[in-house]
Amino acid sequence: MADNLPSEFEVVVLGTGLPESIVAAACARSGQRVLHVDSRNYYGGNWASFSFSGLLSWIKENQQKTDLGDECEDWKKLILEDEEAIPLSRKDKTIQHVEDFCFGDQDSAEGVEEAGALPKLPVLGASGAKGVSLESEKECPAVESPCPELESREPEQTTGTEPEGATEGNGAGTTSGTESSPGESTLELGQTEAAPSETPTQEPKKITYSQIVREGRRFNIDLVSKLLFSRGLLIDLLIKSNVSRYAEFKNATRILAFREGKVEQVPCSRADVFNSRQLTMVEKRMLMKFLTFCLDYEQHPEEYQDHESSTFAQFLQTRKLTPSLQHFILHSIAMVSETESRTLEGLQATKKFLQCLGRYGNTPFLFPLYGQGEIPQCFCRLCAVFGGIYCLRHPVRCLVVDKASGRCKAIVDHFGQRINADYFIVEDSYLSESTCTNVCYRQISRAVLITDQSVLNTDPEQQVSILTVPPVELGKPAVCVIELCSSTMTCMKDTYLVHLTCPSTQTAREDLEPVVQKLFNVNAEKETENEELEKPRVLWAVYFNMRDSSGVEKNSYSGLPPNVYVCSGPDSALGNDCAVKQAETIFKEMFPTEEFCPPPPNPEDIIYDEDEIEPEESGLSNPAETKPEPSAEGSSDGGAAAVTKEE
Repeated sequence: MADNLPSEFEVVVLGTGLPESIVAAACARSGQRVLHVDSRNYYGGNWASFSFSGLLSWIKENQQKTDLGDECEDWKKLILEDEEAIPLSRKDKTIQHVEDFCFGDQDSAEGVEEAGALPKLPVLGASGAKGVSLESEKECPAVESPCPELESREPEQTTGTEPEGATEGNGAGTTSGTESSPGESTLELGQTEAAPSETPTQEPKKITYSQIVREGRRFNIDLVSKLLFSRGLLIDLLIKSNVSRYAEFKNATRILAFREGKVEQVPCSRADVFNSRQLTMVEKRMLMKFLTFCLDYEQHPEEYQDHESSTFAQFLQTRKLTPSLQHFILHSIAMVSETESRTLEGLQATKKFLQCLGRYGNTPFLFPLYGQGEIPQCFCRLCAVFGGIYCLRHPVRCLVVDKASGRCKAIVDHFGQRINADYFIVEDSYLSESTCTNVCYRQISRAVLITDQSVLNTDPEQQVSILTVPPVELGKPAVCVIELCSSTMTCMKDTYLVHLTCPSTQTAREDLEPVVQKLFNVNAEKETENEELEKPRVLWAVYFNMRDSSGVEKNSYSGLPPNVYVCSGPDSALGNDCAVKQAETIFKEMFPTEEFCPPPPNPEDIIYDEDEIEPEESGLSNPAETKPEPSAEGSSDGGAAAVTKEE
């Protein structure tokens, strides 16, 4: 592999996380020669998704904490006298305090092997996937815009150039878990999977640990838990660049709240508010009046100017809202801190939430089928289509800096090859401790649970839910809970995948275990109280802390040349705006006159010069690990529609 690599590029990218992948795609799209390498054997870095067995391997690797020794120092001979080397880290130290637990039926899984890759989506047993378009959607009646029909389209196949997937499944389109109500997005439905059970209240099936191991490929477990705002920067970029054709999405169908020890569904759209049985008529009018104000609060500064120094929670109290409405708005709509977020921050968050409603469904959020790890791979695929070269399992020893100019000239890889380039993008985890001496990092506490039922059983049972649990005690952060059903292609049938996230104050287990105990039954004993029996049972759990480098300024790193740009890992926010902004800022600094991720040309508009077409060199790109195509077999409740541009 190393012998086949060219030695000259315009851009070298180290790490395949989301911001690095977006930058690589943008550079390749603008005509730059791009080399994109990763020392790991999977795409996505800390944005990756794993099958269950893959996650167990990842857990074991991060629990061992063994540092790799430098087997050979021959690479140092490649550094000239007028150059110096900036060594890179040999070990990823962004993950700490990894603890995993098995609850309930702890049968032995020894000798149990994970089933092979499944040929068809319907065999996965997930239910109720429906197609939604990212690029062409019908708005709510309040917004006047043309409503073009959805267009069904398969993703382009690019043999030998697209990156191999870390997870299974790749398609085109978005999916919704609920039927469209009048005035909401109209969906074009196809057929992919079995219909959800008509009796969701039946006794949950007993799932054993050996079953989870055996069906491990049905899991796609994200290291980072996020949702896509339907009018967020990432959705806009996916549509603009046409990368949306490489992925499928599903609506988050429910916004939940945890109040007085119970999980409740929050009405957020106009239809939900008026259909809600939780609110009185007076509360409905109060809520609609306040939400209407939030949509154009800038036009009424007199309403909030006197409260700008107050917290958003204090501002809500002045609006004569009932305690339940204050709770819903603060924790489930604005989703901001009760003690730290100021009035303007809360109003901005509420407005963003409301503006995203109705574009693809009754909630503002979308989730990518097969997990968040799909998104970096989609941008890697775009980069590969436009000539980017990909190498996994390809460690880099150092950056080579010219002493006279102070600019980085090259990298030296693990195989002793020197590769020259003009610009270098480096994921933060690749930087050594000496480079990061003055950097102060935050931490994110994460937990992933496999459970046997939903935190709020409703009909239909296939739901994607987001729940914010208020701080358990003063000084603790609120915890964001995202619950995924099997129709998201992230877990096996009859199970749910639950992600918990919050900024760290202690270890992940100390931060999140009190919330897990409030919402779930973790008692492995058969004799439990009735209250515990009503809660979903945790079958398996993992806790870990992840480093958050999103707020670090470049000048905090010691001795980095001006043409070396650092990309951060995931932040603790719910959306992906930070990664997109970071990628665009880096691209604009490198190529200020180029457009950032413009739409690709239509195939019929491309004119090929036969003299310039050369056969592809084998071994320079990782072949695609193709994902099973959606089958037309299944219930009438499934399907996928391709994404088409918004007009």
